[in-house]
Amino acid sequence: MKRNRLIFVLAAATLLSFNSWADNDEPLFYIFEGSSRKYGYINKSGEVIIEPQFKRAEDFSEGLAAVIVDKRWGYIDKSGKFVIQPQFDDASGFSEGLARVGVRNRNGEIDKHGFIDKTGNFVIEPQYDGVYHFSDGLAFVRIGKKWGVIDKSGKMIIEPRFDMYEPYSEGMAGVLLKEKWGFIDKSGQFVIKPQHHGVWGFSEGLAAVGIEKDKWGFIDKSGEFVIKPRFPDVWGPGFDKGLARVRFEDGKWGYIDKSGKIVWKSE
Repeated sequence: MKRNRLIFVLAAATLLSFNSWADNDEPLFYIFEGSSRKYGYINKSGEVIIEPQFKRAEDFSEGLAAVIVDKRWGYIDKSGKFVIQPQFDDASGFSEGLARVGVRNRNGEIDKHGFIDKTGNFVIEPQYDGVYHFSDGLAFVRIGKKWGVIDKSGKMIIEPRFDMYEPYSEGMAGVLLKEKWGFIDKSGQFVIKPQHHGVWGFSEGLAAVGIEKDKWGFIDKSGEFVIKPRFPDVWGPGFDKGLARVRFEDGKWGYIDKSGKIVWKSE
């Protein structure tokens, strides 16, 4: 039975929290009900669409959300119906039609990861020590301590050799090699050689990079600085709708445009 509830004002014993994921249709937000200690979902009007009943719940992505019932992860649609029955030891949201899931070893530890489609069938069997979701048709996977890249068939496109990564965005990915960050293309070739202290992925043609721990600027896809490094911190992933959130030397946060001009700064 659906009923209205306020998001922030509940009985004293009830704690509610929420998050969201934008979909093409009506977005749903997960909530945590303190009295039952269960998760459910509301719409943006605060109406409970899926009653709190799950031990854990994640955001909806591509129409499905990962939830836990009886210690197993499955996937529900926006009516609350299970599309993929609870059966996985670990799970994440769908991206580009595939979702990362994990299985436990005999010691009860999440051991190997693979990818399923929206029917719950494995497209890529659990075989990796770590994985990240697909972006630009590629996903980073870890074997041992090194990260490589696979395509959606599970073919290893770039052999594991990187220490860490920033996922593909706009055709390039940030990778850490020998304590320096650079950017590779989809073939694994360095477009921007490893030289930076830290990086965020490309967004709207620019990427935030740090030449030191507290000195960040923005480069273009040739690796040239468009905005010189002068910010102690940058809010990832960088530019969104023409603005980037940065922290200034006086500790205050604000927004800059793509020329580096301050658009707004906190008092």
